[in-house]
Amino acid sequence: MIALILEDRCNGCNTCVDVCPTLVLDATDGVPVIARIDACQTCYMCEVYCPQDAIYVASDQFAVEHVTREEVLASDQLGKIRHDHGWDRPGEIGHLDDYRMLGPYLGEGAETSARRYAARHAGKGAPANPAPR
Repeated sequence: MIALILEDRCNGCNTCVDVCPTLVLDATDGVPVIARIDACQTCYMCEVYCPQDAIYVASDQFAVEHVTREEVLASDQLGKIRHDHGWDRPGEIGHLDDYRMLGPYLGEGAETSARRYAARHAGKGAPANPAPR
């Protein structure tokens, strides 16, 4: 589940907002806001697409992990998935081919997450369901 956006690293590009399949983040004029954390399906898309390595997604998809900036920096995990799998080298031929096949699965995951969110908030006067894009 998304755990932290490091404000001092974020450039406010809102790419993370655009790629999140379950609309967890809201765009602002600066650092995006984690608005619907319970809709996070831990897909890592926000972290992978962040060009500034400003987002940390914890591996537990069911529980919020409270971490500090210092803990995340010390973990050496910022940008690790992006760098290790070549998302920061888009011109390199072939290395992202397997990820491109994930499109249908991410769409299915977004739909599942939207249903879970709606079920959890049914009748509670919750904000509108973050439907998948």
